[in-house]
Amino acid sequence: MTRIPLNRAEADSQELQSRLEMSTAEIGLAVRTTNCLEEKGVFTVHDLLNCTRDDLLSISNFGEKTLEEVYTALEKHGFYRPGRQAPLPR
Repeated sequence: MTRIPLNRAEADSQELQSRLEMSTAEIGLAVRTTNCLEEKGVFTVHDLLNCTRDDLLSISNFGEKTLEEVYTALEKHGFYRPGRQAPLPR
């Protein structure tokens, strides 16, 4: 059986969709952080990316240190906060 290769845009789109569907636990957040997010109905990366900084900081027991943990975990998966971007390849 011969497989028809996906074009690059389709492959990139599927890869992005896969990353957006990852659970907050899968991106490497601490259990406490994941629990805080889940209490607010934030279960996936997509949910997380739809939250503003203020939304996150309004969560009980969620402060600047936890926010930085979230930003760092998202950046490891290619999602950068406003004003930041992926490092240039060397």
